[in-house]
Amino acid sequence: MLYSSYQFPKIRFRRTRASAALRNLVSETRFSPSQLILPVFLTENSQSEGISSLPGVQRWSLNDLPSLLNQVSDLGIQSIALFPQVPAERKTQNCEEAYRDDNLINQALKVIQREAPDLATICDVALDPYNPHGHDGFVDADGRILNDETVEALVKQAVCLSNAGATILGPSDMMDGRIGAIRDALDADGKPDQVILSYAAKYASAFYGPFRDAIGSAGNLKSDKSGYQMDPANSDEALREVAADLHEIALDLAEGADMVMVKPGLPYLDIIQRVKDGFGVPTFAYHVSGEYASLKAAALNGWLDYDKCIWEVMTSFRRAGADAVLTYAALDLAQLWHRQNGTKS
Repeated sequence: MLYSSYQFPKIRFRRTRASAALRNLVSETRFSPSQLILPVFLTENSQSEGISSLPGVQRWSLNDLPSLLNQVSDLGIQSIALFPQVPAERKTQNCEEAYRDDNLINQALKVIQREAPDLATICDVALDPYNPHGHDGFVDADGRILNDETVEALVKQAVCLSNAGATILGPSDMMDGRIGAIRDALDADGKPDQVILSYAAKYASAFYGPFRDAIGSAGNLKSDKSGYQMDPANSDEALREVAADLHEIALDLAEGADMVMVKPGLPYLDIIQRVKDGFGVPTFAYHVSGEYASLKAAALNGWLDYDKCIWEVMTSFRRAGADAVLTYAALDLAQLWHRQNGTKS
């Protein structure tokens, strides 16, 4: 018999790869639009405006915000994260604009509660949009970031956002002790059920550039944030870095955080997995502006297929253990998901 001496493999992985239906049937990693978080930049201007370093992303005016909310709801995205562009004249050393009752974020929350009351809102707790130096905290005359003084301001900001109706507070500043201080203040203010998402592993990354353009802090930042954000490290320091990350996350959880964020995303998939495996808490990934913009730029130059690449990126986050992903590609991914499932044209 032909090939009688050949031992055919009994296990053939290609059997279940032969068609899309079979591949979908055995797929280990899935996602839906409800696991996407859309970052939304806001402007006080009467009209929305594009952001050159973030193709396809814009700053939304309060007038135009309802149209975005309709699109988000229609696509099945259930969470958005709000970030303001604060006029230069209201950026002050003490960052009072961060906890002014009628600031841009609080105004936007009113619009959202009126137009899309079921939408979850994540509000950033950090001072960089309000600080003339572009840092997440107060800066002294020598350029040093003041941890404890900053925490006091972050507490005021967190309580202000909670009073305005934020679903989730997202301290992203990386100041020591801020989660416990915010939780204590919320409890004292009669808000024990307020959800806190801690940016527990936020690295001093080079991938944040377009975001800083979007909120208007890039030109003000005269020094980097390595003094309080995490060191990306090299191979010799990798194990100690992971240990430091896990200790910090454990501390934030002990202080009252309900969920944690790893930022950036793709360079730190190993951290996402370690956090999820180690703590079993809701773990989010932030697919940051530089990661998104790089894919967009390459696609615009015809160097890669954007749809396939962004789908692969999302799959990698889910495979690493991320329960949800904050990404500028959220609308694109939701549309792709609906097309693949035959629910949208």
